[in-house]
Amino acid sequence: MNITKIFYATWAVLFALFAYWQFNDPDPEVWVSTYVVAIIFCLLGFRGIFPKIPLAVLVVVCLVGAVYFWPESVSDWIVQELEQKNLSMKTPQMEEARETFGLMIIALVMLPGLIKAWKK
Repeated sequence: MNITKIFYATWAVLFALFAYWQFNDPDPEVWVSTYVVAIIFCLLGFRGIFPKIPLAVLVVVCLVGAVYFWPESVSDWIVQELEQKNLSMKTPQMEEARETFGLMIIALVMLPGLIKAWKK
């Protein structure tokens, strides 16, 4: 198995876990759907299929969403996360910060596939 297949298989599993953890979210339909789309693109990447336009749209939408949800103070959010003993959401700002980083992760994971698609 080559590195591209391992990369996308690993991220498909991780995104499936992320989707599962979103079921108790205040708006699970948005975030479960978001991670399911990421899983689909990971499975396509696993098969060596990199659709240029859909990947570009996904990356741009995720980056725009991340900017929209960007926490006012990243350092305060990180301190809050490190100080708590569990992963429960304590404030709406923590939830938005987590959503921001989830979107950034999706964009970063999809970027290599987009670059591959663009080079073809």
